[in-house]
Amino acid sequence: MAKEIFMPKLSSTMEVGTLLQWFKEEGDTVEIGEPLFEIMTDKINIEVEAYDDGVLLKKYFDQDAQVPVNHVVGYIGEANEQVPAEPPGMAGETADSAQEEVAAATAATVESAPEAVVVNSGEKPRATPAARREAKVKQMELAAVPGSGPNGRIHLKDVKMYVAPGVATAKITPLASKIAKQEQVDVSTLTGSGLNGKVVKQDVTAAVQGKDKKAAATSTSSEKQRKEASSASPEKRRKIAGMRKVISDRMSQSAFTAPHVTLTSDIDMTKVKELRTQLLPIIEKQTGFRLSYTEVIIKAVGTVLSRFPALNASFVNDEIIYNDDVHIGLAVAVPDGLMVPVIKDVTQKGLADLTTEAKDIGKRAREQKLLPDQLKGSTFTISNLGMYAIDTFTPIINQPEIAILGVGRMVDKPVVVKGSIEVRPMMAVSLSFDHRVVDGAPAAEFLTELKRVLENPFELLV
Repeated sequence: MAKEIFMPKLSSTMEVGTLLQWFKEEGDTVEIGEPLFEIMTDKINIEVEAYDDGVLLKKYFDQDAQVPVNHVVGYIGEANEQVPAEPPGMAGETADSAQEEVAAATAATVESAPEAVVVNSGEKPRATPAARREAKVKQMELAAVPGSGPNGRIHLKDVKMYVAPGVATAKITPLASKIAKQEQVDVSTLTGSGLNGKVVKQDVTAAVQGKDKKAAATSTSSEKQRKEASSASPEKRRKIAGMRKVISDRMSQSAFTAPHVTLTSDIDMTKVKELRTQLLPIIEKQTGFRLSYTEVIIKAVGTVLSRFPALNASFVNDEIIYNDDVHIGLAVAVPDGLMVPVIKDVTQKGLADLTTEAKDIGKRAREQKLLPDQLKGSTFTISNLGMYAIDTFTPIINQPEIAILGVGRMVDKPVVVKGSIEVRPMMAVSLSFDHRVVDGAPAAEFLTELKRVLENPFELLV
C-alpha cells in the first residue's frame, strides 16, 4: 500500500515549508533513511529522509513551492501502484478547505497581459472553492482576478470572464517570477524546462543573458555610454520572508509587548584571561577545540542563574514559569538572519564540554544544519558582540524568556585598583529584562553577582 510523504512540522512556529529541491525523481527507488527532499523552514534548511522503502510514485510540488505543514507532498509505494492525481486533504479538513490551503501555499502562476505582468503578491485572495478549482484548471493566478462578491470575493463567473481569448497564461515558480519582474522579462515568450513546462529560474536567467548579448551586438559603445548616463539605477527591493520574516515578527512582538529595561556593568576580565591561559592547552588537548571567553561567560551565567531563579524564567499567558534547569541560548549570526541554538543543562557541564558543544552548534548554525531540538527550550539567551568594535548595546529579549545578556568587546582601560591606576582588560555587559516580571533590584543583584563571579572565575572549577 502506498505511503504518504508529509511536509514535516519542525518547530512550534512553523506553518509552511518551502520545498527547495527533490533528491529523487518519480520512478526512482527509495530506501529508508535516504534524503528525499530539502525544505526551508522559518529557522533552518533541512533534508527530509524517507521513512519507507519503495518507489517514489508521485511528487505533487515542484521546487520553490510553499506547502502547509502536515500536507501530503508525495507518495512512496510499489511500482505502478495507483495514487491520487492531486494532493489529498489532511484528516479533519474538508476537501475544499484542503485544496484552498494548498492552492494558496503553492500559487506560482502569473497572468501575462499585453501590457503588464501581474505577479502573485503572496496574500491569499478571497474566493469560492469553485473559483479556485477553475483557476487551477486554467493555470492562472487568482490574485489578478477582480472579485464581484462581498469584500471583493472572487466567484466562478469572475474567473471565467477574466480568462478571455488572447490572454496568455504561464506556469512559473515564485523565484522565477521574481527575477522576471526585476529583469522585465515577458514570461509568455519563454518555454519552461520544468515539470509540465513550468518556467523555472534557469529559463529566466537564460533569457536575460540572451537579451544582454543581443543588446551588446546591436549597440555601439557610444550608445551604451549614452544609455548608461541617461538611465537611473533601479531601486533594489526584496520582500522579507522565511527566517527574516520570523525574526522581524518576533522582534517587533518582544519590543512592543515587553517593557525592556537595560542595566550595564563593566567587568574586570584579568582573572578570566589568567584562567583561560592556564586551561587553554589542557582543554585543546582533551577536545581538539580552543577554549574561548564565550564558554567561560556561559558557565558563569549558568552558575549565577541557578542562584537567581527569578531571571531563569519564562512568561507565558500571564503566568511566570520558573525553570529548574538552565538552558542557555547562544545567538549566532547566519546569512540573512540570526539563530539561537541552545546549550542544555549548563550547570551540569564543565568548560571542556561547553567548549565542544558551543563550537559544534555554532558551526551547525552557520551551515544551517542544526537539528530541531537544538533550537528550542532555552531559558536565557546570551548575545555576544565582543568580536566587533561594540562596547554596550540593548539586546531584545528572546520571548518567552524574561531576560537576555549582551556582551561587548574586551578593551584595555585605566582603572583604579586599591588607590592606584592600572590598565586592566575591561568588558561591558548589558542585561535587558522584562519589567512586567522582574523589578530593577533583583536584576541588579543578578548582574552584580555575575560581575563578582567573572572577576573571581576560579570558583567555577569547584
